[in-house]
Amino acid sequence: MATKIRLRRLGAKKAPFYRMVVADTHAPRDGKFIEEIGYYDPTTQPTTLNIKEDRAKEWLSTGVQLSDRVRILFQRAGLL
Repeated sequence: MATKIRLRRLGAKKAPFYRMVVADTHAPRDGKFIEEIGYYDPTTQPTTLNIKEDRAKEWLSTGVQLSDRVRILFQRAGLL
C-alpha cells in the first residue's frame, strides 16, 4: 500500500480550508484517510499553517511520500 501526505479540501465555495492527511494514493482527494496531521488555511492574512511535527516526522521516517504542495508547506515550516 503506497501512502502520501496530501491536502484534503474542506470549506465553502471560494473559501478553501485544507487538512493535511496521510492517505492511500488510491483513495479520492476528500475520501478515506489514515491520520490527520495538520491544517492549512490560505484565506487568512498571513496564511495559517499548523503541523503536528512529531507525527509528520514519524510518517516521513516510514517512507511516506509528500504531494508537491505539502512539500512546499513543509519547507516553509522548516520540516525538510
